[in-house]
Amino acid sequence: MFIEQPPWFYRILFPQALWRLPDEKEKCVYLTFDDGPIPEVTPWVLDVLDRYDVKATFFMVGDNVRKHPDVFEEVLRRGHDIGNHTFNHIQGIRFWTHNYLANVKKAADLIPSRLFRPPHGHMRIPQLWALRKEYRVVMWDVVTRDYSPHVTPQDVLQNVRHYTRNGSIIVFHDSLKAEKNMRWAMPRAVEWLMDEGYNFRLLREIE
Repeated sequence: MFIEQPPWFYRILFPQALWRLPDEKEKCVYLTFDDGPIPEVTPWVLDVLDRYDVKATFFMVGDNVRKHPDVFEEVLRRGHDIGNHTFNHIQGIRFWTHNYLANVKKAADLIPSRLFRPPHGHMRIPQLWALRKEYRVVMWDVVTRDYSPHVTPQDVLQNVRHYTRNGSIIVFHDSLKAEKNMRWAMPRAVEWLMDEGYNFRLLREIE
């Protein structure tokens, strides 16, 4: 559970970040994808989301946007949100704050968004304080673990079914590493969420 749904003591480390956004009037979730865009996976994700008339937020790696601008533009054209996921998918705890912020800024030159998610959820506290001046820092309430070679596609779906609750921010990955698990589990997860009465919201709605 520590990975799939971060416990309260981990959330306390970053109280200013967004972890979960429950609504008192209706059941809702925020579907997000990390690490794209890439031509092998992201267009397929977009087609699936279109099939179900669902919008999502894509936290993008700047270098992938640089290499695949057409895929980036297609995400925007189809009405989805985008967010900054650094330029090189780097972990903040491994970098001095000024170097980390420079990498975020390099990504921002390609990704016009006030939303930011740190790769792996790892940051130094000074990095968070600095980023909050310009960004809404978005963590998650449910990480599907679709990227892990140690779980099956069925496990990924079960993580969504078991841990999702009202206001959950759910993380999938439009990456090659996650492709096998995600392609099987994501459409089934969307169907299950719909059957359970969840509405899908974009993170821009919290602005």
